[in-house]
Amino acid sequence: MEIFSTADQDRIVQAISVAEGKTSGEIRLVVDRKVAATSVTEAAIHYFRKLGMHKTRLKNGVLIYLATEDHEFAIIGDQGINQQVESHFWDDTKEQMAAFFKNGELVEGLVVGIEHAGEQLQRFFPRGLDDVNELPDDIHFGKN
Repeated sequence: MEIFSTADQDRIVQAISVAEGKTSGEIRLVVDRKVAATSVTEAAIHYFRKLGMHKTRLKNGVLIYLATEDHEFAIIGDQGINQQVESHFWDDTKEQMAAFFKNGELVEGLVVGIEHAGEQLQRFFPRGLDDVNELPDDIHFGKN
């Protein structure tokens, strides 16, 4: 899927790596052209399970799902992080990202969302000395 240039992909993966370097949490990005389910939230939940994000030790995984042609995206967190952040946190994060998306700044919006999620993960789940990266940092490109 040729949605992002190599430099853009590197920038996104770097943002994930930097964010995860400060926390035991895990952040993944899934990109499809079209929503891969009946709703964007269902697609995000599907990939959350498919990528094993529900298996993190502290239940602190965050998934950003983006369907580029449908202009839809969702952010979901596992129960560990959801129990910590304020109820409006994910909506606030989406609003920050959407402001960039509306200006055609897809990569910048993703980086802002990753950084914002990473800050909360760091606050509630700081990186321990024994922390291991439980999931890959790469972008997962769906088949849609």
